[in-house]
Amino acid sequence: MRYTAYFLRNNPLALVGLIIVFAVLVLVIIGPYVAPFDPEKASFRDALKSPSLKHIFGTDSAGMDIFSRVITAVRLDVTIGVAATAISFVVGVPLGLLSGLYGGRGGVRSWAGEGLMRILDVIQSFPVFIFAMALVAMTGTSTRNVVAAVAFVNIPIFVRLMRAEVLAVRERTFVEAAICSGNSDLRIASMHILPNSVASVLTQASVTVGWAIILTAGLSFVGAGVSTPTPEWGSMIAIGSRDMVTGQWWPSLFPGLALGITVFGFAVVGDFARVLMDPATRT
Repeated sequence: MRYTAYFLRNNPLALVGLIIVFAVLVLVIIGPYVAPFDPEKASFRDALKSPSLKHIFGTDSAGMDIFSRVITAVRLDVTIGVAATAISFVVGVPLGLLSGLYGGRGGVRSWAGEGLMRILDVIQSFPVFIFAMALVAMTGTSTRNVVAAVAFVNIPIFVRLMRAEVLAVRERTFVEAAICSGNSDLRIASMHILPNSVASVLTQASVTVGWAIILTAGLSFVGAGVSTPTPEWGSMIAIGSRDMVTGQWWPSLFPGLALGITVFGFAVVGDFARVLMDPATRT
């Protein structure tokens, strides 16, 4: 705790990131309840009104209040990002652990691990966004399918990172001592290797949340994600971009800012977590 407080005092950027993430999580809970207008109610009389005291972020081409839509969209975008990352983590960590535990030792399990890595090579050979868009196109543009697609393309990240950590940890003296003591593979993996390998993977999870939010917004931007009138930052940016050529900048600017600030916050928190979990980086 002392080091955490010291780090925050001397790294204001980390404090800013924590504040942003905290504010985002608060909006996930209360955003739809504090929105001053119905985020899905169109009013063509109020179409494309510039920011004012009544509509502080202005209105879009359908007359919907942009501020209400931006703070309501936080729940959907962050929920998709967190859910997709959680699925990737839960699937990727055990696969990476097993692949790293038996990798290079021969036998069926080692071959299975190598086969898994080659499958991941194939998956990662495709551009991530194009692959996610193809998955959503095949399964349908529902929130559940977007979560599944974003989770699927992020699984290789956690598998590879966990495998690399396990390959390094399994050569340490305390693991060799556990093997010599007659511990089972399951006990060695759960009690010795996993606790000493998972820190960097947890750090990656925070960064992946931000990346998943960007990917979700990108899918909606091209029409392959969450569809209107559901408030979602990517679709709001896409709709607002059509009006920018005629000088109406606010429909796409404010959701874009919300997206950028949120992703920045999660990225900074991920870097902060890396420093806290790795004593070697402490100065």
